[in-house]
Amino acid sequence: GLRGGYSQVIPMEEFNLHLTGDLHAVAIANNLLAAAIDTRMFHENTQKDDALFDRLVPKDKEGKREWAPVMLKRLAKLGIDGTRDPDSLTPEEKGAFARLNMDPNTVQIRRVVDVNDRHLRGVTVGQGPNEKQPRETGFDIAVASEVMAVLALATSLPDLRERLGRIVVASDMQGRPVTADDLGCGGAMCVLLKDAIMPNLMQTLEGTPVFVHAGPFANIAHGNSSIVADQVALKLVGEHGYVVTEAGFGADVGFEKFADIKCRYSGLTPNACVIVATVRALKTHGGAPPVVAGRPLAKQYLGEDLECLEKGCCNVMAHVRNVRKFGIPVVVCVNQRSSDTQAELDMVVRKAEEAGAFRGVVANHWAEGGKGAVELAKAVMEACKPGNAPGFKFLYPLELTIKEKMAIVCRDIYGAAGVEYSEDAEKKIALYEKQGFGHFPICNAKTQYSLSHDPELKGAPTGFIVSVKDVRVAVGAGFVYPI
Repeated sequence: GLRGGYSQVIPMEEFNLHLTGDLHAVAIANNLLAAAIDTRMFHENTQKDDALFDRLVPKDKEGKREWAPVMLKRLAKLGIDGTRDPDSLTPEEKGAFARLNMDPNTVQIRRVVDVNDRHLRGVTVGQGPNEKQPRETGFDIAVASEVMAVLALATSLPDLRERLGRIVVASDMQGRPVTADDLGCGGAMCVLLKDAIMPNLMQTLEGTPVFVHAGPFANIAHGNSSIVADQVALKLVGEHGYVVTEAGFGADVGFEKFADIKCRYSGLTPNACVIVATVRALKTHGGAPPVVAGRPLAKQYLGEDLECLEKGCCNVMAHVRNVRKFGIPVVVCVNQRSSDTQAELDMVVRKAEEAGAFRGVVANHWAEGGKGAVELAKAVMEACKPGNAPGFKFLYPLELTIKEKMAIVCRDIYGAAGVEYSEDAEKKIALYEKQGFGHFPICNAKTQYSLSHDPELKGAPTGFIVSVKDVRVAVGAGFVYPI
């Protein structure tokens, strides 16, 4: 978001409206793919093999057929030589090429809209008199689309094109993955995103350049700004400059996914990590009543309460220890509010450093702008110097099974004692590993309100069991996400 006070990005009005239209491009690319899925199933249910083949590979004015470049991938899947004349295919080969035979019950792509419209969460499509194939589906919010995650993780326009084509939309009746390129949509989606891949240059109130680019949800996706924006920023600041890139939510969600997903695909590694904490948030982890929009704040938040705060500091200490497992130094920024007392601020700094933080620093940039964050900047620059930590490392190797990687994240980052899977989740894991997707990193869909999977477990809980109800795969983005 834009943040507030004297620490915000401008122009606010443009940011909060359409900016350069990236989100609209993501939504239309997603919905193009969703429309193509239902249209393809409709035509396969209403036409014979020859008619389907004629539509997919039509004759030109001279009566000749040519394969479109995107079709060569499907031909290779089927073991058909792409140099063959399309008319030389046998009737069986033509039928295999023309029919994707998608299982309607496995369709993963839902339509998206960037409006909070709860009545679209579950809908039935195909109810027109000519469609004859109703199907239950629904709408997601646009930033939850895999297309948004693909945009954020692409390293270039060619990489964007390849990732879009790899998006798995469904399985066929034999359990084999069907992709966007099988539908012939990857290129069209990329064209719709050709401008969206370029980062949006904005600025702070004091004129510091800021790139605003991409917005994948941090719970269902990886919650980080784009790789392309980081690449451009690093080039602009030069060898001795500094780039700050944000990972959404806590270090258990945003940072872990930044390290184990984004860094793997970008090839870039951080020199240090800044964890932002507030006295108010830590008091919620210390037993203070929840902060509810529209209700007056509880007394613990309006004055000094060192006992409550000390209980809650276990949370920021757990985050510090988690980040240090990745081999880089941690600076804890205590984001000051007007209601915080000096004793409270000092306590958070002390507890952070006790947990192993390189430095804890109180910052007052909301009230003072850049002046209020000078000491924080100095601490970060010092932390980035060589020799302050062993060096960046991933939490797990990709060669492990999905369950093994899941167990490491849940145990080492969340504090869980174990993981249990529903019957459906077990089947999905077996299917994805059979389809060759077991090597992807893990992108857990979890709450941001707790280190655990349960938003009611505050502080730094341990010994709990994480329940996985479902498992999905985002092949284009390149991660498996248990839910």
